[in-house]
Amino acid sequence: GSTLYLALASVFVAQAAGIHLSFGQQLVMVFTLMLTSKGVAGVPRASLVILLGTAASFHLPEWPIFVILGIDELMDMARTSVNVIGNCLATVVIARWEGEFGKEQPSETVQAAVGS
Repeated sequence: GSTLYLALASVFVAQAAGIHLSFGQQLVMVFTLMLTSKGVAGVPRASLVILLGTAASFHLPEWPIFVILGIDELMDMARTSVNVIGNCLATVVIARWEGEFGKEQPSETVQAAVGS
């Protein structure tokens, strides 16, 4: 969630400032953000710090980031949801791959309580 957000936010910063980024510059920016955003998901508001650093690295102005700051709390909730769903999906995929998903049987206590 954070990597996708940072890529879109950095393009927004450039567009809001009227700066044209070539496709190559956008690719370099996305790969840079992919590397720098690892481990950010658990730190509140860390995306803004990374976005400020990326803007400085690519010579983008900082004022459009302050526009994002006003709605970042709502967007942070959405990023958290995307991160949680992605982690859950990855866990299920790996468990299926290893043949561990779906083998569990309910205990006798649970079966007795349910009545089956």
